[in-house]
Amino acid sequence: MRRSVVRTLEAHELCRRDRFKRISLGAGLVRLAEPVEQDLRTLARPVLEELADQRQATAHLVVREDEDRARMLMVVEPRRARMHVAFRPGQIDPIGRGSAGLAMLAAAPPVPGEREEIAAARRRGYAVSHGEIAAAVTGVSAVVPGARTQTVIGLSLFEAPDVEELGALVVEAAHRLAALLH
Repeated sequence: MRRSVVRTLEAHELCRRDRFKRISLGAGLVRLAEPVEQDLRTLARPVLEELADQRQATAHLVVREDEDRARMLMVVEPRRARMHVAFRPGQIDPIGRGSAGLAMLAAAPPVPGEREEIAAARRRGYAVSHGEIAAAVTGVSAVVPGARTQTVIGLSLFEAPDVEELGALVVEAAHRLAALLH
């Protein structure tokens, strides 16, 4: 029984065997996952592209996976930047780390003992983190208001000379995406 299931999965490229007959995930899973949040990704792409090119920084779209985790749903790299931050779509991070997770936590009512960065994000309307997901990377993120799933749009960059300007750009992008979703 087990062999026939594995063969079926292999036939659909959902898994593969290496030369030692170990089974691992296959590239067919990428095609299978493509429709997930397709409407959100389709609407977000032009907003993310404009944001990435405007600041020559990596733009990201993150959704809340569950109570404790956030998933990088989409990453858009700037087209003409000398260098950029690279993230892998599908990457999952703890909700309490990085600007996207902090923005999600800031959208909720205050919790006793929460980090000062969450309270600051609540006051500003966007979250900022430094080196929490990747060393030497600053993240600036804002919640997309009214999204069906808690969604955040943001920027990741090596140098952030004016965090307030970046915050305003990210908040404006989040509101543009919210308008497209409704």
